[in-house]
Amino acid sequence: MSIRIINGGMLTTVQDNGRIGYQQFGVPVSGAMDPQAAAIANILVGNEDNEAVLEVTMLGPRIEFQEANCIAVTGGDLTPQLDGKSFPMNRAVAVQKGQVLSFAAPRSGCRAYIAFAGGLEIPQVMGSRSTYLKAKIGGLEGRKLDKEDIIAFRAPTAQLPNMEKRAVADAETFTKTDVTLRVVLGPQDDAFTEAGIKTFLGETYAVTVQSDRMGCRLDGPVIEHVKDGNIISDGISFGAIQVPSEGKPIIMVADRQTVGGYTKIATVISADFSKAAQIKAGDKIRFVQVGITEAQDLYLDRKAYLRALREALSHTYDPSAGPAKQPPRPQKYACLPR
Repeated sequence: MSIRIINGGMLTTVQDNGRIGYQQFGVPVSGAMDPQAAAIANILVGNEDNEAVLEVTMLGPRIEFQEANCIAVTGGDLTPQLDGKSFPMNRAVAVQKGQVLSFAAPRSGCRAYIAFAGGLEIPQVMGSRSTYLKAKIGGLEGRKLDKEDIIAFRAPTAQLPNMEKRAVADAETFTKTDVTLRVVLGPQDDAFTEAGIKTFLGETYAVTVQSDRMGCRLDGPVIEHVKDGNIISDGISFGAIQVPSEGKPIIMVADRQTVGGYTKIATVISADFSKAAQIKAGDKIRFVQVGITEAQDLYLDRKAYLRALREALSHTYDPSAGPAKQPPRPQKYACLPR
């Protein structure tokens, strides 16, 4: 059976880890804006990390379940509700036929992720189920979800093993409106003056309403170039921070173009993609420089945490043994800003 979309919300799309290996042909990666939250949702319901989820932006959908299944909601807290009653975040929950999942209003962050045990019956396009809206490929007919859309489950299950411990007690929260993003400078940091670099790392920028899944535009003090912001077009990675000649930074995210001709002063490290995905118009952003080795260690810590979470949920749960032990949070750089 399936889910039925009663109301699609502001912007609800199907996303997985993205369309890898096609940038050379001009096809953007797309995928979840907050890959960590999407992976945790999938792990909680027993899916592989790359299974397709629903990405919900700001004002969420109303979804009717036409068959029992297990689901999890992670990421930003958009006040999920089941049949009008509070629904727990970051926990696998069994839902029944006829129940309705809805969202009231954002309490923190701006994007939530819904994972369904067994996955959704969505065809792959170039190896991915992710929706790329501008080209209308992937997902459900290449578009956002709308009223009366039906999406079938591939392999639903009414109950998962170890349901009592399928929860993350220490999931990231996104209550702050002043966010610190860690960055590695480059690849064109030499295109900026010393004063420009100092401005970038020392000043505060505001997220503008001209932000979407392609890029997050910021407003604030002008970042000074040596000459201007134009270069011969080259590749763009998730988190790359372009600075056009006008001197205002743009954080490139999931639906970024494959190449671009503006100077890139720095790149947000992958460990901070969750924070970058959850910022919204009006939030304040500051940038902190870290080294490449530190960025790599933080990335490996995040991967180790996901492995530990999956391992913890794979063990048999004995209620008489007390609360299930949570996997350890990454420790090596726990003192750094989250």
